[in-house]
Amino acid sequence: MSEAALRQPFQISAASTTARFPLGVAERARTIAKLKREGRCVNEQAGLSGQSCAARVGTEMTAEVMSVDRPWIAAEPTALILQPTTLCNLDCSYCYLPARKLKRDMTPEVAQAIAAGIPEDWPTSGTLEVVWHGGEPLTIGTAAMRQLFAPFEQLRRAGRIMHVIQTNATLITNEWCDLFEEFEVSVGLSIDGPPERTTNRVDWRGMPAFDRIVAGISEINKRGIDFTVIAVVDQQNSGNAVEILEFLAVLGCPYVGINMEEKEGSNTHNGTPAFDQARRFWRDVFIWSNTNPHLKVREVEHLLEYLALSPKARAADVQHDSIPTIGWNGDTVLLSPELLGARSEKYHDFVAGNILVDSLPVIIVRAAELAYVQEFQQGIERCKASCDFFAHCQGSHAGNRFFEHGNFLATETEHCRTSTQAVVLALHDIHSERSIAV
Repeated sequence: MSEAALRQPFQISAASTTARFPLGVAERARTIAKLKREGRCVNEQAGLSGQSCAARVGTEMTAEVMSVDRPWIAAEPTALILQPTTLCNLDCSYCYLPARKLKRDMTPEVAQAIAAGIPEDWPTSGTLEVVWHGGEPLTIGTAAMRQLFAPFEQLRRAGRIMHVIQTNATLITNEWCDLFEEFEVSVGLSIDGPPERTTNRVDWRGMPAFDRIVAGISEINKRGIDFTVIAVVDQQNSGNAVEILEFLAVLGCPYVGINMEEKEGSNTHNGTPAFDQARRFWRDVFIWSNTNPHLKVREVEHLLEYLALSPKARAADVQHDSIPTIGWNGDTVLLSPELLGARSEKYHDFVAGNILVDSLPVIIVRAAELAYVQEFQQGIERCKASCDFFAHCQGSHAGNRFFEHGNFLATETEHCRTSTQAVVLALHDIHSERSIAV
């Protein structure tokens, strides 16, 4: 397969969205959580020659209004991201959350408003995922979490929603496992590999969290509760793909999403792998995955799913999920959970509405009036016009655009290069090597 061939319409199906945190999927027996992207996978061109999208469309980003020929934002979300608390018991060096040392907890009244605001015809298909995500959800305790779950119980029993929790695992106890089982919670855990690969995960005293993470995973395993993993890879760990995957396999992890470290929010770690580092990392992942099918890697699975699509399916544009992210106080942002708590002179606080005042459908409809949502859709048009990888990723993430470029019109991001382009080109590298060997 030539590089030119790999750059032909590279599309991903609506059912194969990428995510940075595990979301439960009812179609997979409601046990193994699959990871969906808070928006869409990433895009951009860094072309196979290394040329950037900006070089093709001009280095000067202008703010002219582009005509948007199609609605890029879906009217109905597939997941709601809920912030049960701002507090986190860890101080990971690459964390993007600005207020993670403060304890501001969601009240049952806010949870009630969210549940009551879900329209009777949602979801039109499948199951709506209610994702409890960041700070650290488990810091509120099981009693408080039960109170937040209570308003959703009728919807859950009817099969309309399912709960998902993304946790750092340090606080998992037998009592939490009881709650996971009682409410059929899909559990996602965060660990970056063996101890020497998990050094970025520390508590507020700067002490390593690894032993506490593994202890929590042990509690999960003892109860036979399925889980998925999010692993963050920085420059230091980019040469250790096999070591990381072997470790996760021993832990009993069946599905992992690899997040290349990103420049978002309050993260000042600056550990994003270089493009060539990422490309080599993904090459090693593909080779390992070929002989270890028991551990699925999100990025590998999504690319292979894409390649299995018909040409017609690859050629179709896909709408982005609005990803309503509802904070502890009911404030709601769209397109990227990382925007919750962020501030900008141009975009202000990104809040589209408050769930205590407006229903979810009203807030989503209001998206069309928001400057950052309008710009994001224009940015997608730019991606489509300039990027050879667009068909696969459908446009770079909203959060990455803002935190890297300060706007939503920008096209290529570091996340595009390390988590989409590098994945595709790594598979091409393997194919080329094998072709030469034959």
